[in-house]
Amino acid sequence: MAENLYELLIAGHTVWLVLAWALVTPLSRFGTLAARRRLRAPTAMMVLHVGMILLVAGIDSAGYDPRTAAIAAFAFSLLAFIGLAQILVFWIALPRVGVRVPRIVVDVATAVVSVIALIAVGKRAGFSVTGLITTSAVLTAVIGFAMQDTLGNLIGGLALQMDSSIRVGDWISLGRDQPAGQVSEIRWRYTAIETRNWETVIVPNSMLMKSQVIVLGRRQGQPEKLRRSVEFHVDFRTPPTEVLEVVRRVLAADPVPGMASEPAPHVLFLAVRDSYAAYCVRYWLNDLSIDEPTDSEVRVRVYFALQRAGLAMSIPAQTLFVTADTDERRDRKQREEHARRLAAVGKVDLLEPLSAAERERLADQLQHTPFAEGEAVCREGADDQSLYMLVRGEAAVQIGRGPATREVARIGPGEFFGEMSLMTGEPRSASVVAMTDLDCYRLDPEVFRELVRARPGLTDRVAEILAERREALESARDHADEQRKKRLETAKQDLLGRIRGFFSLPD
Repeated sequence: MAENLYELLIAGHTVWLVLAWALVTPLSRFGTLAARRRLRAPTAMMVLHVGMILLVAGIDSAGYDPRTAAIAAFAFSLLAFIGLAQILVFWIALPRVGVRVPRIVVDVATAVVSVIALIAVGKRAGFSVTGLITTSAVLTAVIGFAMQDTLGNLIGGLALQMDSSIRVGDWISLGRDQPAGQVSEIRWRYTAIETRNWETVIVPNSMLMKSQVIVLGRRQGQPEKLRRSVEFHVDFRTPPTEVLEVVRRVLAADPVPGMASEPAPHVLFLAVRDSYAAYCVRYWLNDLSIDEPTDSEVRVRVYFALQRAGLAMSIPAQTLFVTADTDERRDRKQREEHARRLAAVGKVDLLEPLSAAERERLADQLQHTPFAEGEAVCREGADDQSLYMLVRGEAAVQIGRGPATREVARIGPGEFFGEMSLMTGEPRSASVVAMTDLDCYRLDPEVFRELVRARPGLTDRVAEILAERREALESARDHADEQRKKRLETAKQDLLGRIRGFFSLPD
C-alpha cells in the first residue's frame, strides 16, 4: 500500500503542488490583502487532492476500482495549480512592477483556464464535454437561455473595462436623484459602488450598459473636480454688491481646505425672495469624498465674514409691517427728502446764480438714480443730456475706448458731471463708471431749459464753469498745459455762443 501511495503522489503531481504552495504562501504576505484571501481556494483544492490520493490508495488496497477518485484527485490538483498561478502572477508579481489588472480580467482568465482544465479532465475520464454540448441542441438552447443575464453581465463588465468609461475609484451616480458612490470593484457579474453612507450598492453590469451613468468630477484632459453650490440668505435691504464683495474677499484670502483655487469660486446673487435675498457660493471640490464637510466649512466662513462686516444672515420668514401712515409722517419724510435734494443742488457751482425759490423748485424735480459698482453712468459719445449729482460713492472719469481707455479723474460725494451735454446738447465727451455703489440725483434737460429761458443771464456764469472743465479735460488728453489761459478764454466765448444758440437766446 505504501508503494502504491508513493506512486500516486508522484503521478498526481502532489509533490510539485506542495512545493508550489510552499513558495506562494510566504510571497503572498508581500502582496495585497486580496492575494492572502485568494490563497484559501487553492489551499482547499490541495487538501482535497491529498484526500483523494489517500482515498485512491485505500480503495486500491481493498480491491476496488480507484479510477473515479484518481480523476477527482487530478482535477483538484489542476484547480490548485491554477489558483496558485493566479495569485503569483496577478496579485504578487504584476502589482510589484506597478501593473494593475482589473479584477474582472483576472476572474475571466481564471475561469477560461479552469474550463480548459476540466475539459482535459473529462478527456482523461474518457468523455468529451464539448461533444456533449454540441451534439445536444436542446441542452445548448437551455444553457444559453439560462445564462442570458449572466453572459450580459460578463460582456458588460468586459466592455466597461475595455473602454474605461467607468474605472475603479470613479465617483458615479445612476441619476440626478440617486445617491452617488465610489466604484470599489468591477466583477464579472456586477459593479460594487460604495456610498458615503457606508453602504455598498451592487449593480449588475448589464444595467450599467443600458442606463445613464453620471461620472462625477471627470472632464477630458482636466484634473478631477466637482462643482458644488452653497446657498445663503441675507436681508434683502442690504446692497448686493456689498455682500458679494465681502464673501469674495474672504474666500480669496483664506481658501477652504478641499476647495480648488482654479477655477476660482463664484459668489452669485440668485434672487430676491419673499423676505430675503438669496445668494450662493459655487466652488470646485478637489476631494469628492468630503463634499458635505467642505460645504459646511464654506457656510462657516460666509457666516463669520458677514458678521464681521455687520451683515446679518437672514432666514425665510414672513413679517407683517403695520405703520400708521399719517399726514404728519408723510410730511416729515417729504421734508427729509427735500432737504437731501436741496443739499445736492447747493453743491453744484453751476447752479449758484439761481435764487432760493428756483433751487427749491429744481430740487423737487430731481430723479433719484442709484448705480451698482462697475456700471457705467454715461458713456463717451452717448446722446445723454442729463446732469448727475453724486451723493454717495466714487466714480471714475475715463476717456478713450477699448484698450486705449484711460482714467483722467475721480468724482466723489458732492460733485456733479454731465453739465456739458446738459448745456450744449453735444454727446458725452467722457465716460463715468461707478467704482463703488453710487447714490445720485439726476437733473433732466427739460427741467433746466425752463430755468435758463427764464434767466438768460445764467448762461455767462455757466459758460465760464464749462470752459474751465473742458480745458481740464483737454489738458488730460494732450498732456500739455501751455497757453491754458488763452485757450480758457477762447473756450468760454465759444461755449457761450453755443449755449445761447442751443437755448435760442439773443446774443
